[in-house]
Amino acid sequence: MPNQHVTKRDNGWAVKAEGSKKATVIKKTQEEAIAVAREISRNQKTELFIHGTDGKIRARDSHGHDPYPPKG
Repeated sequence: MPNQHVTKRDNGWAVKAEGSKKATVIKKTQEEAIAVAREISRNQKTELFIHGTDGKIRARDSHGHDPYPPKG
């Protein structure tokens, strides 16, 4: 299952599966897009990457296999 990404678009915030050419959905706010992406990520047990307006990853959530689990 592909990881989910939330990225800024001219017309809002896109939720896109990694490797996909098309957005799954576009929402007006980043908050709305994160809610949709988080639900998809939980259902598919994948990673969620939240990008800022500059395109850089600003946060991530792990809902499945985390290649870098916390230590301790």
